[in-house]
Amino acid sequence: MSTRESVELQREQEFIDRLYERVSVLREDAAEGVEDALAPVGNGLQARVERDVLVAERSGLLSALNAVDGSLCFGRIDLHDGSAHHIGRIGIREDDTDRTPLLIDWRAPVARPFYLATGHTPMGLRRRRHISTDGRTVTELHDEILDLGDRERSGFEDPSGDAVLLAALGSARTGRMGDIVRTIQAEQDRVIRAPHRGVLVVEGGPGTGKTAVALHRAAYLLYEHRELLAKRAVLIVGPNPAFLRYIGEVLPALGETGVMLATQAELFPGVHARGTDSPRAAVVKGGAGMAEALALAVRDRQALPEPGAPMIIRHDDGDLVLDWEIAYEARQAARDSRLPHNLARPHFAFHLIDALTTQLADRIGADPYGGPNFLGPDDIAQLAKSVAASDEVHAAVAELWPLLTPEEFLADYLAEPVYLPDEDAAAVRRAPGEREWTPADVPLLDEAAELLGTDDSAERAAAEARRQERVVYAQGVLELSRGSETHEFEDEESEVLAAHDIIDAERMAERQEEDDHRSAAERAAADRTWAFGHIIVDEAQELSPMAWRLLMRRSPTRSLTLVGDPVQTSEGAGGVGSWEKILRPYVGDRFTHVRLGVNYRTPAEIMELAAGVVRAQDPSFEPPGSVRSTGEKPWTRSAGADLAGEVARAVAEMTPEEGRLGVIAPRELHEEIAARLDGITAGAEPDLTRPVVLLDPREAKGLEFDHVLVVEPGRFGTSDLYVALTRATQRLGIVHREPLPEPLR
Repeated sequence: MSTRESVELQREQEFIDRLYERVSVLREDAAEGVEDALAPVGNGLQARVERDVLVAERSGLLSALNAVDGSLCFGRIDLHDGSAHHIGRIGIREDDTDRTPLLIDWRAPVARPFYLATGHTPMGLRRRRHISTDGRTVTELHDEILDLGDRERSGFEDPSGDAVLLAALGSARTGRMGDIVRTIQAEQDRVIRAPHRGVLVVEGGPGTGKTAVALHRAAYLLYEHRELLAKRAVLIVGPNPAFLRYIGEVLPALGETGVMLATQAELFPGVHARGTDSPRAAVVKGGAGMAEALALAVRDRQALPEPGAPMIIRHDDGDLVLDWEIAYEARQAARDSRLPHNLARPHFAFHLIDALTTQLADRIGADPYGGPNFLGPDDIAQLAKSVAASDEVHAAVAELWPLLTPEEFLADYLAEPVYLPDEDAAAVRRAPGEREWTPADVPLLDEAAELLGTDDSAERAAAEARRQERVVYAQGVLELSRGSETHEFEDEESEVLAAHDIIDAERMAERQEEDDHRSAAERAAADRTWAFGHIIVDEAQELSPMAWRLLMRRSPTRSLTLVGDPVQTSEGAGGVGSWEKILRPYVGDRFTHVRLGVNYRTPAEIMELAAGVVRAQDPSFEPPGSVRSTGEKPWTRSAGADLAGEVARAVAEMTPEEGRLGVIAPRELHEEIAARLDGITAGAEPDLTRPVVLLDPREAKGLEFDHVLVVEPGRFGTSDLYVALTRATQRLGIVHREPLPEPLR
């Protein structure tokens, strides 16, 4: 190493050391700040809000510092004016009083040339430096000269500027997605920093980094629109739990911890959808026609007595007759309110009681000589109270217009599905009372909740009663305070302020309320009606029309980023597959569509094979272009009678010393294969941190492995096979006993 290179390395190491000295101080201050912020605050809502904001800010800073420790700084930009800025995962100031940045947040506008500058358009830069560290030790520097007229050299010049990117692409996988903040490319940066409002569709083939771009977009939006999104939260929807675990460390590494990650199965609070549907059942449940079927089924629960067979309500002043006509008029009045079923129920009950009261009043107050009814308004009001208090009236209302929960209603519906074609009804029908929900049931539960509504009058009444109890208690405390102070100062005029001089019972009671210290993401997870500030959907092409209805309710402002690839839509999953079909019912053609065209993951040799699978159906198909070639072609191996044994031998050959091997096989073969592989259990959630992982193609969506072994590709549809073949970053092998699909022969 030359003297010049040693000087440059030492200079960067000194900066890193100074940076972490500052981080140590910030971490201590943040920890103390959280403790101080949790101390009791003054009276009133504003004080509590300010306290909660302070706690969130200091807790967020502490979490961010802990999450990115050891990898804070990754770059530097040198400007023509002689200044230089270090770029990192979060922004850090020199000290508390000086706003001068020590480290620039990668999301700040001043950092953008680090990602976009070129020799043709240097954007004011003369040099871009990539800094590699191992913990807190600088290990490598890579410099890109953007001003060719600048003669200064460091000895770390990278003529191509691709060394850092290629090193990242070739590194061993850990089973967890890493951030791409060091290597964001220009086309990715434009997507990440796209405007917050509206719908942005990010389409890209395998390996184009669309998932990583979406996660970095979430971090960018939280940085750029902190005040709004910190209150409303950002929701990221992934295809399966394994995928969420895979991406779970990306945002914390970027300093963001307040994002809600969920699968479709987790979007109805209180329900854990662990069941499994047949492919046909999932398609039927996800179809748009289910919304109308459920709406009609709810109306069926608004019943009427049979014509000519009225319900008899016993009353002290004689039986009352609840016939078809009375119930029909009450039902129409309730439906005319256009309220959800449960919220319209009081309207139904009111009109029913009013009609029965009129019937009773006509009988009691009738003039036998044809004169006017002699009952006055007070008398009729008393009769109405007696009718409303009748247990039999309550029972009649419950029978004709029952109070329903989404879970009760949907369980009853699936036991006897109506308003569906016979073959569809047979596909979704299940035993009465069965409550093992599936992911496809979650949008149906949400639809049912919209149709039924929640009558929270009892909860609100209970809350008001508790508040009144606190007021009464506070009033008693203040009265005791007033009495003791009067006794103490009864012989002289006092200027001492007493408790009752500065606070009344209402405010004192308010101070007794329990504060909600949950983050916005935690509150959102428990609230079905929460409106998110922004929603990001990965593998968006997979979601069914019913799932989209659920998500659009969560985004009334239609602020969404949708990420996916229609070519990878799973067969039989119920996905819409076309962006126009997905979005037309909600935003028409008012959405922005961008496509990522560079494949950073899959080597050219593997991509050529995978593209042939799709071209067999669509000759015009053009895959994303791969940026690298490994020189190692995919191989195929025919197995004899012992398929699982051949898979085990291939696994032994392919398992890397570092990195991960993904074995992608049809679900029906997992048990047979798992029995021959150490540490693998069929049916369990895949542990992506293990050296060998067994999955099916749908579980593999969005994931990547150093090496991939595909088993019995002939059993996969075109889309699933395309997904399976494009998960590898280095090597691909195929083991089969059955004939190979034509493109693989």
